[in-house]
Amino acid sequence: MQIVSRLCISADGYVTTPDGWPAQLADPTFVAGESHGMQEFLEGKEAALMGRITFEPALGAPRWPWPNLDVFVLASRRPPGTPVHVVTEADPARLLTRLRGANRGGDVHLIGGPRTIETFRALGALDRLELVVLPLMLGAGLRLTPSLDPGTSLTFESERALPGGSVEIVYSVSS
Repeated sequence: MQIVSRLCISADGYVTTPDGWPAQLADPTFVAGESHGMQEFLEGKEAALMGRITFEPALGAPRWPWPNLDVFVLASRRPPGTPVHVVTEADPARLLTRLRGANRGGDVHLIGGPRTIETFRALGALDRLELVVLPLMLGAGLRLTPSLDPGTSLTFESERALPGGSVEIVYSVSS
């Protein structure tokens, strides 16, 4: 099992728009679930691991965003309306233990903002970081850093151009 985070980031370094939405939503070429290499990325994933802030908007979505994945949410309380099959836990180490115990051999998609990613990286639970650099400048928003520890060691694995002008860069992560 590998835990992999994939983030879209603007060319000027923002992972969210100024109003807090994921950067890819500002990209006119973005099509949910169909663009930016997401279908390929999700192959072999069996679970989604995320923070509460990423999870809660899905509760009101017209369709469940993770229909084929086990879902694990780091949250101090179980959000109202959370489906029964979703695992919530306030302690990140305990959530990882539950995730590993339920794993059937597939990889895990770590979804969330920089704080959530750093929380699990600090526990040694981030194996790969995939960045999709978007061909746009946002000028403001949330940056990937400073939340990620500057002592994080990234080793280049690959890069590729994606349709629409984005570039995927993949790093292995070690502390």
